[in-house]
Amino acid sequence: MRKIAFLVIAFAHAFLLKAQTSFDYTLSLVPVSVPEFPGLHSFVHAQHDGKWLLIGGRKDGMHARQPFSSFPQASNNTDIYVVDINTQQLWSASVNTLPAGLKEQLQSTNMNFDQNGTTLYIVGGYGFSVTANDHITYPNLTSVDIPGLMNAVISGTSITPFFKQITHDNFAVTGGHLNQLNGKFYLVGGHRFDGRYNPMNNPTFIQTYTNEIRMFNIDNSGTQLSFSNYSVINDPVHLRRRDYNLVPQIYPNGEPGLMISSGVFQINADLPFLYPVEITAAGHTPVTAFNQYLSNYHSANAALYDASANEMHSLFFGGISQYYYQNGTLIQDNQVPFVKTISRVTRNSLGQLQEFKLPQEMPNLKGASAEFLYNWTNPHYPNGVLKLNDITENSFVIGHIVGGIQSSSLNPFSSNQTALTSADASVYEVRLTKNPMATDEVIDGRNPFQISVSPNPFSTEFKVTFNLDKTTKINWLLTDASGKIIRNGLSSTKAAGKQSFDVQLEKSSEKFVVLTVIFDDKFYVTRKLLRK
Repeated sequence: MRKIAFLVIAFAHAFLLKAQTSFDYTLSLVPVSVPEFPGLHSFVHAQHDGKWLLIGGRKDGMHARQPFSSFPQASNNTDIYVVDINTQQLWSASVNTLPAGLKEQLQSTNMNFDQNGTTLYIVGGYGFSVTANDHITYPNLTSVDIPGLMNAVISGTSITPFFKQITHDNFAVTGGHLNQLNGKFYLVGGHRFDGRYNPMNNPTFIQTYTNEIRMFNIDNSGTQLSFSNYSVINDPVHLRRRDYNLVPQIYPNGEPGLMISSGVFQINADLPFLYPVEITAAGHTPVTAFNQYLSNYHSANAALYDASANEMHSLFFGGISQYYYQNGTLIQDNQVPFVKTISRVTRNSLGQLQEFKLPQEMPNLKGASAEFLYNWTNPHYPNGVLKLNDITENSFVIGHIVGGIQSSSLNPFSSNQTALTSADASVYEVRLTKNPMATDEVIDGRNPFQISVSPNPFSTEFKVTFNLDKTTKINWLLTDASGKIIRNGLSSTKAAGKQSFDVQLEKSSEKFVVLTVIFDDKFYVTRKLLRK
């Protein structure tokens, strides 16, 4: 399998944007009533002819801590829903009429999915399998004929003809994302989780992060679904991501791409990643010079590009985050609570990233595992990013926030009170209104740490030097050209001042290694080191 080497972080990311961006809009949320729409989260969706298709996910709240109570089969969403948001009509059909392989996968949670024209592709997902008599991550790729299935649900006829499915372990992924670049599918991050969840890591489950971007083509033309040209990018340091947001992007050179936003969990700490990873057809770039604080978990999100200013705006709605604002103060809570925050990350024409807190908030502690369904009547790029300055109205709807998990407590999981959470039946219309006076609060996302490495190139040993302004926890990782971790430096605490550590390796024909130093489980600094 092809493996793409680590890309050096662009120089532009070392300096963050200081001035206000051209995002001169006020955001508002308007509740929309859809009678009989159930609370739903972690589901799959597609759109056609102004209607929504919703499949899978869960009808309970956050999963319980106890293995015997976590992800109960009774709370699986076993219905396929069609929603006409314009008329607030809803239709449904049960997946239980489908063959076992389909009906089991299609009631799972955190499936990876992407819409390509009138076809919806679904990969993986986690839930209880009657066939396996256990909770599993489903090793399936499924295609859905969107208009055909919608018509069948609305008319009450058989839904079976509108699905195709194949099985392969490459597709046993949950909590990642499926998207496309240049005609190829990208299955980004996620993990394989088989068995019953428990928070104490007792042996009730087997979990394996993919640490990969899996790339392939899909042939849906005949009666049998197939895939080809499979290859991977492997990076166990920077791609160890699940339950994150993958946001489509337009980069400053006009190239379409993707951005991994935050996600969980770091390899040496039970905490979210804070820095993003940029993905283009050339490979992936960890942007460790910038930290995103206000959105760390999968939530509703939207992407808008202003071609005139060459600025890419990514909006994040509520969810779960390690940081939030309270009375104007940024609070760090390592229990990673539910939050109300609505935030924006903007990339300017030089590729510099900046985070902003919007003055508006979610109505309650909600947004986690919700989905954003775009208003496709707006001008947009093929990858779904809205063409912001091609929209001529002063006030316009960019889409809807649908479902999610809502909570009456900041930290229901850590206090063993997940019954305080529930699946959200809310739908919110998201509107932007032109406002030249609009200002959003700037968040300082700069990485204050730097390292020097000598000698570089090195033969068998090198020294890493850095300055600390306070006592700091230090971890470091070393990966080879294939992405494999060859050394995991033990955690240590170093005092303020000039500090260093030495690394010694055996002689090797490898051309380079990649060093990543982690400061206080918060700031990553990565360097590519050449070998003599």
